[in-house]
Amino acid sequence: MRNSRLMVQGAAIVALGVAATGCASIKDHRGYIIDEALVASVQPGVDNKLSVERTLGRPTFTSPYGKQTWYYVAQNTKQRPFTRPRTADQSVLVVDFDPRGNVTSLTREGMEKVVRLSPESDKTPTLGRDRSFFEDLFGNIGAVGAIPGGQGGGATGGSGPNGS
Repeated sequence: MRNSRLMVQGAAIVALGVAATGCASIKDHRGYIIDEALVASVQPGVDNKLSVERTLGRPTFTSPYGKQTWYYVAQNTKQRPFTRPRTADQSVLVVDFDPRGNVTSLTREGMEKVVRLSPESDKTPTLGRDRSFFEDLFGNIGAVGAIPGGQGGGATGGSGPNGS
C-alpha cells in the first residue's frame, strides 16, 4: 500500500515536471549574428563595400533608393505556447556609404524601430463616410438610370429627336 502511494506520488511529480517544461517559452535568434570584433574592425573613411562584405558578409537588405545604406538585422524572439513569436530584442547595424562606395558611418538601432501591426482586425478602415445598413440598402433608389445633371427629355416634356 505504501509503495503504491509513493509510486503514484512519484508519477504525479514527473507528470507535473513534464507539463511545466511543455509550457516554457521558446527563444530563437533570427537574422545576422553580430560579431563585435568584426564590427569594430570596419572603419569609416578606410573601408569600402568590398571590404565590408568580406568582413561582415552580405547585408540583410540594402536601401533601394537614396543614399547607399546596408542593414544587418538581428532579432531575438520569444514564443509562448499557442502564440505567435514576438520580438524580444532587436539590433540593426547600419552601414552608410558615399557615392564612391566608401564607408561614411556605422550606427546601431534597436527596439525603437519595431512596430507591432495587427492584420487580423475585424474591421478594415476605408475612406469616405460610414453608412448604416439602411443607407446601404436604400441609398441608390432613384439614382439608377438617372441622367447626370437632372436634365432629361423623357415623356414629360422637352425636345426629343422627332421635334415634339
